[in-house]
Amino acid sequence: MRYPDTHKAETNQRIISEAAERFRRDGIGATGLQPLMKALGLTHGGFYAHFKSKDDLVQQALRAAADKLDEACAETFAQDKPLQQFIDNYLSGAHRANPGAGCPLPTMAAELGQRGQPSPITDEVVRNRLGMIEGALPGPQADEQSVVILSALVGALLLSRSVEDSQLSDQVLHSTQNWLKQAFCCAQA
Repeated sequence: MRYPDTHKAETNQRIISEAAERFRRDGIGATGLQPLMKALGLTHGGFYAHFKSKDDLVQQALRAAADKLDEACAETFAQDKPLQQFIDNYLSGAHRANPGAGCPLPTMAAELGQRGQPSPITDEVVRNRLGMIEGALPGPQADEQSVVILSALVGALLLSRSVEDSQLSDQVLHSTQNWLKQAFCCAQA
């Protein structure tokens, strides 16, 4: 059976998309190549026709997740009151409940850092987000404030996902959300 010319590229994209979701949802270490390929109806041996290694796939999946995040953030930061909207979206129950479709910083990037394998793609994601946040802030301290805001967002989301008590999880999200908006969004109102 002859495949169309686009088959390999399409299969490659399917693997990257599935891996990006699973790595953010389940973790890089917990995502095995065999179950990943099987979920796509592909063989484990076929993996190496597309990627040099799992590390290669991790970088490509992180890139795919970062690109989707950039698109979503560009839309948010094009709206009225972009910082307030960004904080609300980031610290939402929907984002907490769906790590597979969310920001890769609290999941993939945290695991790569913990493993001692930081990625230049993570640097890019952080710099892009800081730039967007800084652009929405007035004043000479916007660069430092953007770091505080992003750190609080990522940390709060990570903590809210890691506690068992749903009320505590909500409190982490809502308290951080309210504090950030009071501290940094009043000038935008």
